[in-house]
Amino acid sequence: MSRLSEQEIREGLSGLPGWTRKGEAIERRLTFAGFPDAIAFATRLAFTAEAADHHPDILISYKRVTLTYSTHSAGGLTQKDFAGARQADALAKVFGG
Repeated sequence: MSRLSEQEIREGLSGLPGWTRKGEAIERRLTFAGFPDAIAFATRLAFTAEAADHHPDILISYKRVTLTYSTHSAGGLTQKDFAGARQADALAKVFGG
């Protein structure tokens, strides 16, 4: 998968409220009702990521989950990262994030 251009990254981020660019990655911090909800979200996202063979970095701090997507093999952002972010957003709604 090829890296996205700066224009493609800007366009991708414009459709993902709450996501920001952090160098060669995109990141979002979600807050859930409590620790069990944060863990449940991360666990469900793990299965989605595994099925897509594209895994975010996940940081859990009590009820906050920070997701970071980057395609390491491409050395930057690809369509896989934005697809993963959209899937994460959809799951977050289910789990109240």
